[in-house]
Amino acid sequence: MAGPPASLSARDVGSFAYLSVKDRSPQILTKAIDTLHRHKSEFFEKHGEKGLEAEKKAISLLSKLRNELQTDKPIVPLVEKFVDTDIWNQYLEYQQSLLNESDGKPRWFLSPWLFVECYMYRRIHEAIIQSPPIDDFDIFKELKDQNFFESQESIIALCTHLQELRKTIEDLDENQLKNEFFKVLQISLWGNKCDLSLSGGEHISQKTNIMNSLEDLKPFILVNDMDRLWSLLSNCKKTREKESVTRVDIVLDNSGFELITDLVLADFLLSSKLATKIHFYGKTIPWFVSDTTLHDFNWIIKQLKHSNNKWVSQCGVDWEDHIKTGRWVYLDHIFWTLPHEFSAMSQVAPDLHAALQKAHLIFFKGDLNYRKLTGDRRWEFTVPFHEALSGFHPAPLCSIRTLKAEVQVGLQPGQGEQLTASEPNWLTAGKYGVFQFDGPL
Repeated sequence: MAGPPASLSARDVGSFAYLSVKDRSPQILTKAIDTLHRHKSEFFEKHGEKGLEAEKKAISLLSKLRNELQTDKPIVPLVEKFVDTDIWNQYLEYQQSLLNESDGKPRWFLSPWLFVECYMYRRIHEAIIQSPPIDDFDIFKELKDQNFFESQESIIALCTHLQELRKTIEDLDENQLKNEFFKVLQISLWGNKCDLSLSGGEHISQKTNIMNSLEDLKPFILVNDMDRLWSLLSNCKKTREKESVTRVDIVLDNSGFELITDLVLADFLLSSKLATKIHFYGKTIPWFVSDTTLHDFNWIIKQLKHSNNKWVSQCGVDWEDHIKTGRWVYLDHIFWTLPHEFSAMSQVAPDLHAALQKAHLIFFKGDLNYRKLTGDRRWEFTVPFHEALSGFHPAPLCSIRTLKAEVQVGLQPGQGEQLTASEPNWLTAGKYGVFQFDGPL
């Protein structure tokens, strides 16, 4: 049997991977360096001369990283001792073992794009942790916060919709409940457009009320397995004993507006009794510019709670209560910031794999999760999603993602080719989305 196809990589000149490594990654590093510059006086106020020295050191390390990337230098092992350093360096050796002699060492433009992109963010983190006393500084925080503040109107509209829905949710018949479930799923899908790593850290916020656009956006859902999600969860609800739990896990993507859409979905699942417990998975370190960390998660709930809009504030109060009572649990794990595809999880992070097996359904939000689910490879568009998962199936799972990378499977024959003919950048513009489910039929 033939092995899986080759990884996406910047070897393919002109590809999205190539343009990302060539243009977008240096742009993100330049923004990170600018951010450190701008916080110079804050570092001095907090830490005196030591703060200034640390800022200089971090900038020097990031400038070196940018130079290595732009001149396609060999990828070097991590040096600063951290919880995942050994795993990363073993993975680097593994990448080297895949190369033939003429390639020499793994390089930025030759190695798999998924690996080098993850490696860049891990090196950004290394530059910060090598620079105490500013070693807890989140270089992307102000961009994430700005996305949240610029999306206020949409957040108010969403929170208002949710609070009004909760008042009547007990009275909805099955069909009405299903329609509301489909709405919050679509809100969560289109929330995934707000991705700051795609824009190179340029501002992307949700300024219009997403609720008004759902019907117009439906034709852009290329794979729509929402009915299968409904069947699974409504069946869990019908067969659930009084004491038993239905747990839905959400593997988060971006903070800011997208996180709010995910929290709205999670709240709906509880209030509709489609689930009784939600586990959220975020990142242990700042990642891909806008990915959610524990700090972001708590910060957003606190911001909502202190809002002067009563419905937004009510959401903050309710969500804090869900956390206190244990109905919502936030978890992180180093595996989410490793370069491995998810099919390696049972070997690399057996504890995480075992935890996910206890879920009734896992939502994987966003593009990076999709790339890791499918191994970020040059699959044919018609390859079944189940096949592209390469054996990864801890529990029934669904990818909710807007397309921002040149990988997509599970399409109908001719669907991908038709899109390519009419819209050459359909795979990367974030215009199209999928609800792609893998589980019992």
